[in-house]
Amino acid sequence: MIFESPVVRAEELERVTGWRLKAEGLCREDRCVQFTARDAGRIPLADVATALSAPLVHDERHALWALGAESGGHALTTATAPDLELPDVQGRPFRLSSLRGQKVVLVAWASW
Repeated sequence: MIFESPVVRAEELERVTGWRLKAEGLCREDRCVQFTARDAGRIPLADVATALSAPLVHDERHALWALGAESGGHALTTATAPDLELPDVQGRPFRLSSLRGQKVVLVAWASW
């Protein structure tokens, strides 16, 4: 979930993430997590990330913040992927490390 500021209004947080600020905390559907907003008009994403045990990253170059999915306290400690080697579409070996220094999106899919 991408944001243009590290501090958001409650309405934007709900629109982008589905989490609504209520007296009980941050709530989505019938589930709430403990959260106390000092100012409902200005909610720091870092506080939201802590409450949801979700990763928050900042891209300085593009002035964007990305709030990751709720992780239940099992967020990755690093965004460094292991060096994978898989065949490309022609069957030749391809190493993930050949893309070092570039941003990479990995998409995983399973039929089950």
